[in-house]
Amino acid sequence: METPPLGWPHVILLLVAVQRLAELAVARRNTRRLLAEGAREVGAAHYPLFVGLHAGWLALLVAVVPADAPVNGWLLALFVLLQAGRVWVIATLGRFWTTRIVTLSGAPLVRRGPFRWVRHPNYLVVAGELAVLPLVFGVWWIAVLATLLNVPLTLHRIRVEDGALSGRRALRSAGSTAS
Repeated sequence: METPPLGWPHVILLLVAVQRLAELAVARRNTRRLLAEGAREVGAAHYPLFVGLHAGWLALLVAVVPADAPVNGWLLALFVLLQAGRVWVIATLGRFWTTRIVTLSGAPLVRRGPFRWVRHPNYLVVAGELAVLPLVFGVWWIAVLATLLNVPLTLHRIRVEDGALSGRRALRSAGSTAS
């Protein structure tokens, strides 16, 4: 049996997977450093559910989307724009960005970059990504499924994160990088 050719859909999905793996490496490094500085992690119990959702979402896309699936260029452009938002969030938080909820007591909250307008910009970006990427390939049911699974997890995570960050003051200066 001949191996199917690698089409644009799989190239796109491979690039997303590589991006996510690189981000996980950065997040692990930042988490280790923050914990060594005295930070604490909260909400660790729900973290595997997010990992499962995101890994499952990407694996399902790889399994379902054929190599010759049509690619919607407009939706792909929207997904690329969402990636710019993701990079903006990560760059704004700098060494404080993690995929977990890790908080360093006494560190001021970030209120610059996208955080000037939205309290949790990364969760908006992620919600968009989970819906838009499947739609790029016309797989609407994965967009719906991922969204339905993501909403309760994200709402729970926001409650946990807000609780962990309560009591910390906001620092609005452009030089702040604490989260």
